[in-house]
Amino acid sequence: MAAPASKRRKLSHSSEDSHSDSASFASFSSEDRSNGQFNSHDAPEDSVREEVEGLDDGNELIGSGNAGEEMEADGESSEEEKIADKSKTTKGKAATRKAGQGNGTAYNGEIFKSNLFKLQVDELLDQTRPAHIRKNDSIESAVRTLKTIIEEIPARKPASMTEAERSLLKKDKVVVPMCLPQEVNYKLQYARPATFNVVGSYPLKIGTKTGDDLVLDLMVMMPPDLFERKDYLNHRYFHKRAFYLACLAAGIKSRKEQKYTLSFDYLHGNTLLPILIVGLNKTAHPEHNLPCQNLRIVILPSIPDDLFPKEKLSPVSNCVRSKSSNDTKMSSLPSTSFYNASVRLDSLASSYLKLQDQISRRCEAYTDACLLGRIWLKQRGFSSRIQGGGFGNFEWSILIALLLEGGGPKGHPAFSSGYSSYQIFKATFQYLAGKDLLRTPHLIGGELASLPKNAGLPIVYDGARALNVLFKMTPWSYKLLQYAARATVSMLNDSTFDHFDAAFILRTDQPLCRFDIVVELPVTLTAIDANPDDSSDSVSKYCRKLYSVLSRGLSDRVTTVYIQSPEDHSWDITSPAVTHSSSSTVSIGLMLDPANAQKLVDHGPSAEDKKAAASFQKFWGEKAELRRFKDGSILESLVWSPKDGTGSIFRQILTYILKRHFGEKVVSLMKYKGEADNSLLASGSKTEVSPNNMFQPVVGAFQKLERDVRGLEDLPLQIRHVLAADAQLSYASVDVPFVPGRTRMSTPADVVIQFEGSARWPDDLDAIQRTKIAFLLKLAELLDDAVEGVTTRVGLENSDAPFLNQSFLDVIYDDGSAFRLRIHHDRESTLLERQLQAKTISSQEKLETASALAIYKQTFLRQPSHIQAMQTLSTRFPVLSPTIRLLKKWFSSHLLSTHFSSSFLDLLAVRAFTNPYPWTAPSSATAGFLRSLIFLARWDWRRDPWIVDLSATGDMKPDLVSTITTRFEAWRNIDPVLNRVVLFAASNVDTDGTTWTDHAKPPKVVAARMTALAKAAVARIKEMGTNLDFGELFVSSTHEYDVLIKLHPKYAKLGQPTKATSGGFKNIQTTVDHDAVGFHPVSLFIIDLERCFGNALVLFWDENGGDVVAGLWNPQMDARGWKLKLGFSSIPRVKNGDGEVSAYVNKEGIVNEIARLGGELVKSIEMRKR
Repeated sequence: MAAPASKRRKLSHSSEDSHSDSASFASFSSEDRSNGQFNSHDAPEDSVREEVEGLDDGNELIGSGNAGEEMEADGESSEEEKIADKSKTTKGKAATRKAGQGNGTAYNGEIFKSNLFKLQVDELLDQTRPAHIRKNDSIESAVRTLKTIIEEIPARKPASMTEAERSLLKKDKVVVPMCLPQEVNYKLQYARPATFNVVGSYPLKIGTKTGDDLVLDLMVMMPPDLFERKDYLNHRYFHKRAFYLACLAAGIKSRKEQKYTLSFDYLHGNTLLPILIVGLNKTAHPEHNLPCQNLRIVILPSIPDDLFPKEKLSPVSNCVRSKSSNDTKMSSLPSTSFYNASVRLDSLASSYLKLQDQISRRCEAYTDACLLGRIWLKQRGFSSRIQGGGFGNFEWSILIALLLEGGGPKGHPAFSSGYSSYQIFKATFQYLAGKDLLRTPHLIGGELASLPKNAGLPIVYDGARALNVLFKMTPWSYKLLQYAARATVSMLNDSTFDHFDAAFILRTDQPLCRFDIVVELPVTLTAIDANPDDSSDSVSKYCRKLYSVLSRGLSDRVTTVYIQSPEDHSWDITSPAVTHSSSSTVSIGLMLDPANAQKLVDHGPSAEDKKAAASFQKFWGEKAELRRFKDGSILESLVWSPKDGTGSIFRQILTYILKRHFGEKVVSLMKYKGEADNSLLASGSKTEVSPNNMFQPVVGAFQKLERDVRGLEDLPLQIRHVLAADAQLSYASVDVPFVPGRTRMSTPADVVIQFEGSARWPDDLDAIQRTKIAFLLKLAELLDDAVEGVTTRVGLENSDAPFLNQSFLDVIYDDGSAFRLRIHHDRESTLLERQLQAKTISSQEKLETASALAIYKQTFLRQPSHIQAMQTLSTRFPVLSPTIRLLKKWFSSHLLSTHFSSSFLDLLAVRAFTNPYPWTAPSSATAGFLRSLIFLARWDWRRDPWIVDLSATGDMKPDLVSTITTRFEAWRNIDPVLNRVVLFAASNVDTDGTTWTDHAKPPKVVAARMTALAKAAVARIKEMGTNLDFGELFVSSTHEYDVLIKLHPKYAKLGQPTKATSGGFKNIQTTVDHDAVGFHPVSLFIIDLERCFGNALVLFWDENGGDVVAGLWNPQMDARGWKLKLGFSSIPRVKNGDGEVSAYVNKEGIVNEIARLGGELVKSIEMRKR
């Protein structure tokens, strides 16, 4: 992740970045050879056109439903790469400052988040402002030509519905874009439009770049004479409007010489408001000399503001009435707020254009605030279309305009016109995040209107124009918007890290990354009761029923339920409107509450509350049961079994309620995406519902060890600390290490013990190591005598490095748990530092001492502190453990894990939880894992440190981040070619940043491979969407490697948790093979190979039981001058012509030596020629 820096940082690399990078071996793909370059397929950034562009007029109220973000094609990357490179490589060049924005020093504090943030925003706005800002004669020419054609369309005399529709279809081959009733007593006709007006973003200059396309909205005012006083009732207005639009299409179609492409669409997905899209192409229309490749003119029929009474179209009025309705029943009819707002919408195009024009003149920052909002909305997948949440560019810009005009106390403006664009941007999100518009409608301007309360729909009512600006939003889309707004406010309030990318660059609308669980259901229209008087279609009713059932059934197990209905598409004017088929699907996004998602018992109402109890029983059916609890209460309850074969507790509940309320067919066709950890990770017990509970046996065994050790008597010194120092004890190992009666530990968990201080400790490094051995021998003797069922053994290590720790004690319990104890004596660091400063030691001794001091700090200081922090965070974030395990499994599956410290991989995963923006902390391992891949793919490790907050309270200080960043910059200055420190990862626990990555661990080629694989994985996630098979992400190809060493499977599995044996009888104590504990033959084999051939061959292996070791030849070792002590096995070759002898890697000899060293471990070796 990026930390605040004093200069503008780049997210893409120039060619000079790859200097001396021959370590990126030729056998890897070009992505790997880029050594961390962010290429165009970088899915998290996608493309600037998709992420920072693609926002145009069409998203306005007065723009088309398919224009802009809906009509903009994805995937065009050439233009976006240029913009991204320019945006991210310029070092802080400020945009031209508008008058009234003050000088440079004014942009800190509340005006902008920081000076750097202000420069980033200015540059972003420069890159996204429309290219056609000024008045363009060629566009005016195209619009004027179309206006002339429309004015020349002949009028049509009044005709019945049947005659009018038949005439269009027979004579003009145009289908009216709405199903018209046949038996009505009013007629349809066409007359020349009263006025024309270009509206939307284009005249206001608040659109954003759209690459080769431009969308322009043309308002066509229908003559008032075509309508009667009560045409607002019973769809009469919409029928006449649809016929009028079809007549426009027929008239334009008749002018064949213009070569227009014509299609219908729905305005923002509203089936009541079809629109006509007229397409022009630069090649087909050279006479206009268009400034863009494609121009789409969206024709929006409209009516005068005073055509229908405003009070008749208020949110509480009913305008859809059956024939049987009479005056006495009118008051009991439900309101038709959506229908009413749709009628009002057609009359307000000019009014809102004037409002925005006035506001932009009064507040100079308004335009830029609209642009920032458009970018933010695009990145999060919000749009004005109903299917996009019903909150897009129009709603954003109008909401800001209304709050600059009113909405505050006593009718005063809620926002000051002197606000900067950033202040307006942030204040708008504070407004959205802080108000509950579902329960408390907000009236802005105008007289006090009668507004529905607790209507279940968000209401921001523009009193002056009698419109609920949020009328297209649903309860679920509003809650998702509020969730995103709160996350944005939180990140903007965070002064520790720079969140510019999270706010404006990173896409967050990928469902599998945004939600914890994604479910796809078929649209079963037959399951819905048809209501001919309801203006909403069957899919909308289906979605409302889904939301109601899921919200009630899942209750506190979820925080958010989001329903994504099928998307509408434009259609040809000669065809009927496209309708949803039974094969269409509805996508459900669920955000879980990790504390409640997998609970076994749900408590319902009290048995004394007869009405609530009856409702509960009706909803849950036979699953509901009456239970008495320990506190004496008798409640309706639901009990779920973790042993059920249908999946997790959450999936059981979801399946049950869908089956009960929508039928078994729907459940059989359900696609459930999420909980990938259940299938990809080995669980400790099928009855466990908490990820951390799987590790409880090994944690409990460690606690027993601590009690046993502290309870020992006759020790020379009292024990001060017994500290966990292993990923197995922080819930972070890929496999569950120990389950009593089922598996035993093959790898002992590291533990650090520290005795109380004493002057009797020797003051010599060698003597200290001997004293440690004596202590461990005494400790082993006492444990054998005092604890039953334990085996101890003292071992030696690092015999060739006298300054390193020399001994350890293995403690193996008969139940299968095993621990490796090392003694920490703090005097060692003092002696090592003293020796390091001595002037009499040689440079080689100084290097050895410095290395020993770093290893001492890592083993005895950093590792225990890291494990303790991870234990705390795993309790704070219940799904952190499976997220880490998935990420480590991903690294192992791609043969990378041996190059990375386990603690470093922990830091990569924790980022998604402690600094999760633009999301919040995930509540499922699947979402956490996918977001970790996104962050990893975006990490420019050459220029940015990876900084993680491991504190329990999440209050890492900016000064600490600044210190870490300074240290990172110092390392890059010292080691610009990254020979020693390639990756820099720090936290508040370890501010050094090199504890886990020093000495080129990993080397550049491996770091580049990591980035390339992460980017490829994220690209696959984006490509497949909800059809992603998670298993695909864990499949790695071996075609790019030069050498493949295939191991015998029986040896490859040694070192993994193994099944406990008891001779087949449950009442017989399980046996433990003590010699096998800590014995990892393949790991030892790999260590030998790296020591012998590491200069010539880089090895890759899955340390979690992988049976293939892959290798890449180092190209730097080829064609060297012939000399002694080259450091690798070589063969001489004479160059042709000059007779000069060069040394080449003896590849065949090395392979033969590998086979000899491996012995029975090696099954076969494949050597590939390239």
